[in-house]
Order: sequence, then C-alpha cells, then structure tokens
Amino acid sequence: MSENSMEWEGHCGHFIVISYLHKPSAPLSSLKWENEILPLSTASVNLINPHSKALLRVRERESGKKRKAESFIRVGNEMATRLPDDFKCPISLEIMSDPVILSSGHTFDRASIQRWLDSGHRTCPITKLPLPEHPCLIPNHALRSLISNYTRITPSKSQPCPQPQTLISALTSPSYPLGTKLDSLTHLARLTKHDSTLRRKLTESGAVPAVLKCVDSDDPSLQERALSLLLNLSLDDDNKVGLVAEGAINRVVKVLRAGSPDCRAIAATIITSLAVVEVNKATIGAYPDAIQALVRLLIAGKAREKKEAATALYAICSFADNRRRAIDCGAVPILIGLLASGLERSIEVLGLLVKCKEGREEMMKVNECVKVLVHVLRNGSLRGVQYGLFTLNCLCNYSESFCIEARNEGVLEICMGLVEEENEKIRRYTSSLVQTLRGNHAIG
Repeated sequence: MSENSMEWEGHCGHFIVISYLHKPSAPLSSLKWENEILPLSTASVNLINPHSKALLRVRERESGKKRKAESFIRVGNEMATRLPDDFKCPISLEIMSDPVILSSGHTFDRASIQRWLDSGHRTCPITKLPLPEHPCLIPNHALRSLISNYTRITPSKSQPCPQPQTLISALTSPSYPLGTKLDSLTHLARLTKHDSTLRRKLTESGAVPAVLKCVDSDDPSLQERALSLLLNLSLDDDNKVGLVAEGAINRVVKVLRAGSPDCRAIAATIITSLAVVEVNKATIGAYPDAIQALVRLLIAGKAREKKEAATALYAICSFADNRRRAIDCGAVPILIGLLASGLERSIEVLGLLVKCKEGREEMMKVNECVKVLVHVLRNGSLRGVQYGLFTLNCLCNYSESFCIEARNEGVLEICMGLVEEENEKIRRYTSSLVQTLRGNHAIG
C-alpha cells in the first residue's frame, strides 16, 4: 500500500469505515493511522484527498489554539481598560457623568455633591474643610471629556445584549412570557445603572409607561425589578419631573402600602431620588397618602424599610408644607421612638420638623424626648450630634421647662466637650445651645 493509498476497512448500510496513513513528508508530529466513519453519500468526496483532510484537522486544532490565545488576550485587554477609580465619584462610588470641582480642589459628580450640600453640609466630604455658605461648583470639562473618550474605547465586558427597544417591546407586549419580561427588566436595569446617556434614551423612547405597567404587577419579582429600573431612570435630574408627570408617584405609593419588604424599600428610595428636584417635593407631599404611607413604613417596616422611609421623609420635609403633613400623620413620636431604638436617621427628620411650631409642640408631649436627644449627643455620629444640638437648641429656645430639663440631664457638660470639635457646624450649634442654656432665652 502506497503512502497516499486508502484501505477500506468495511462498510455497512449507508456508512463506511475508512483508514489511511499520513504522508511522511507532511508537517505532522508523527506517523499514525486515522480511522473515521463517514456517510456513504460523502465518501467519494472524503476519499479524494485523505492527506488534505488530515492537514485540515491539524489546521482546525491550530485554529482552536489561536482562538483560545485570542480569548486570553481579549480578557487581558478588558482588565487593562477598566475605568480608573479617579473616574468615580468619592460619594456615590459610581462613574461620574457631570464632574464638578469644589473649592477644596476635589471633584465629585454634580448630583451627589448637590445632595450633600442640600442636606446642610458645608464641609468638603473628603478633607472636611469648611466651604462657603453658597459653594460654587465648577464644571470639570477636562475630566468629563476624558471619561467620555475612555468609555468609548473600552471594549465590552459582556455578551451582546438585545437592543433597548427590543427589551422594551418585551415589556409592553402581552404575548411575551413572564420569564422574558423579567430578563428584559434585568438587562435594562444593568444597562442603565451607570449609563446616563442610555437612561435618557430609554425615557425618550417610551420606556416609562412600560416600566410603570410592570410596577403595577402582582408578581413580586417583576415588580421589584421594574422598581430597580425605575430607580435607575430617576437618577438623572432631567428625568425626575418627567417620571412624576408620567404617574410614577401613584405607582410608588401603592407599592409603599402593599408591596413586599424589598419592593417597599426600593419605593421609598425612589421617593428620595425624585425629591431631589424642588418642585417634586411639593408634588409628592400633596399626593394623597404619600407621606402617610412613609410614616406607616416607619411603624411596620423592617430595618431597611424604616431607614429608607426616614430618608425619604427627610428629603421631602425640606419643603415646609410637608413638615406639617408629616406631623399631622403622627411622625414625631414614632421618630423619637425609632431614635431611641438606634435609627439615627430619625434625628435628621426631627431636625427639620422642629423648625415649625407644630413640630416643637409634638416633641414637648413625648416624655423621654430630652433623654433621647441627650443620648444622641453622647453616642451619636458627627451628623447625629449636629442635628441633635440643633433640635435641642430649638426646643430650649421654645420652652423654659425643656431648657431646665436639658440642664438637669447634663447637656451643658456635654457641650463643654464639643466646643473644640473640628466640625464647624457642631461648634456653632454648641455655642448657640450653651448661650441658650445659660441665658434661658425661651420664647414661650
């Protein structure tokens, strides 16, 4: 048998077994026999040049090695092109979409630092250095351009994802099964988490009604994923008013009343996000049962729900009319009780409610109010101490009996330990409270 000859090993029915010896001159590692079962209809084709067929197999193996090597290179490139930490906001830890510079020299995402300032802070979150009463936010155009260019050249780390419009269609069409809708929401939530441009495109392409329809679903999983996507869409200030106009508050309040624990927590977070825009604070507060639903969550919710509900109340109660609504819903004694149980976020809300007469009167009715506030001064965080001092000062200025009780609880001694505090607001509020306690500037 010659080097290129074929030997028939046998055949049966529509298949044959063939065997051949590789040509010694071929660039192979060794001589060996190859056996293969072939369909009879293709036997003539495969028998034409068995040596070429062997070479083809070698090429296929080499091609597989090449693809594997390319895969390793691609993974390496992806690791090398991950976004640098300097592109992330120090507050939100997310990629900045609108970087701005504080007078301290540090850069933050505009939405995050604005929330920080709106919360009453007048120090740099990083250096803790004092800021002007009305800090100037200077756009960091160079960094914004760098982030934009960098993300454009960064290769995708995931498998190709369906187009957003395809995913939206899966939500709106009744013909798609539940599993498809869940997958669509999951993809959209992942895509919109860090991509402000896509969030804007989704709202402009008609995604909101489809998402809100899923928020109305009786299926907890579908509702939770729809709420997660809605929260992402609410991150952009340009979307906040539009979401409210589309009817988002109505759906979110329904979830606050009757959703699962996780859904209620996300719903409260959406309220907080929407309330960043001033006009939305009035709209949310005026919506029937919105504030009442948050107060109920303070009573009946789990730890996460209570924290998110208190945060939402803080966000909307910076609008004066909402403070009275919260007080009318019985928020004051509930918040004091939660503060006594360790939910420090409550003191921030009380620090807003104490600004109106009705709030001070309600606090005066709670027997343990002074002791709870003193406990915050002794054991709270810097932010908690700041709001505790402010609340105590307002109450002591309002009531002589409250002022006397505060002195009896040792507030003056506590203040003496705070006058040298680095935090400018704490020093200022401490000085004011000391003057009130010593001079008894009660207004009755």
